[in-house]
Amino acid sequence: MTRAVIYGAGSWGTAFAQVLADAGAERVTLWARRAEVADHVRERHRNPDYLPEVELSPVITATTDPAEAADGADLVVLAVPSQSLRDNLATWSDLLPPAAPVVSLMKGIELGTGLRMSQVIESAQVQASRVVVVSGPNLSKEIAARQPAASVVAGADLAVAEQVAAAVATPYFRPYTQTDVVGAEIGGAIKNVIALAVGMAEGLGYGDNTKSSLITRGLAEIARLGSELGADPRTLMGLAGVGDLIATCMSPLSRNHRVGVALGEGRTVQEVLAVPHQTAEGVKSCRSVVGLAARHGVDMPICAGVTAVVDGQLTPDQLTGALMSRARKHEAN
Repeated sequence: MTRAVIYGAGSWGTAFAQVLADAGAERVTLWARRAEVADHVRERHRNPDYLPEVELSPVITATTDPAEAADGADLVVLAVPSQSLRDNLATWSDLLPPAAPVVSLMKGIELGTGLRMSQVIESAQVQASRVVVVSGPNLSKEIAARQPAASVVAGADLAVAEQVAAAVATPYFRPYTQTDVVGAEIGGAIKNVIALAVGMAEGLGYGDNTKSSLITRGLAEIARLGSELGADPRTLMGLAGVGDLIATCMSPLSRNHRVGVALGEGRTVQEVLAVPHQTAEGVKSCRSVVGLAARHGVDMPICAGVTAVVDGQLTPDQLTGALMSRARKHEAN
């Protein structure tokens, strides 16, 4: 039976703890940054700030002590905001059980380095063969409500990926294994940026034609960068690519979508980000996505435009005009 530690007690970390519990885990320990969250989870079996309506399994406990959280664990899950991962690993890496798989739930590209989350984990002296990425159309509130969903469990070592998949398979959560870590991570990171653009379109009052066009051309941007980085095109046509893209771009449960809507309605980035306990990864990762694309000579106009809006260089309405006035070209180019 699995004994897991999840570093990060946000919405997805909490929902994933419930998945592990329902899959038969003996114990799941959430590491929470704030004592009040850990106390509430441990004593009342609820997370008051994230998914407060969900009653958590009694096998789920919580602590603010990272060493206590890792004690006896045979599976490590990382579910912190992507841009804080490196600093957190500087504290946690020596605590991680040396043989345990390390699962990344994070979807972002590190600012400054352009590294994917698995690469950041490996830079903390974790063997690449132990690192596994879980990615797909997995809105945390729906997962916590036990609504049917599927996801990709990708690892360089297929046997390790299959071990993780066995630990998370439930009647409502279906994992598919594969080895294309690059594709799973690129799809997961860039879809957050595209979701901001789709949300802006909705906030501006545009309809489904506009949003569908952005999603489709956004997928083209994901595919171009993924191809350059060595991703398997089939991954980007699957759950970790187009599946995750559709869910994140279209659902009101998606934080990136909601932030985009607010920007389209005229609120500033500062106003939107002032909402507590809600991280929109696309706002933080858009610059690093555009920087990574530039280093590889890949054209990503939607991502570049979203970054310009986040940086205050364009309004959402101006972004629409900039995208629509680009030079015509063959769709496949």
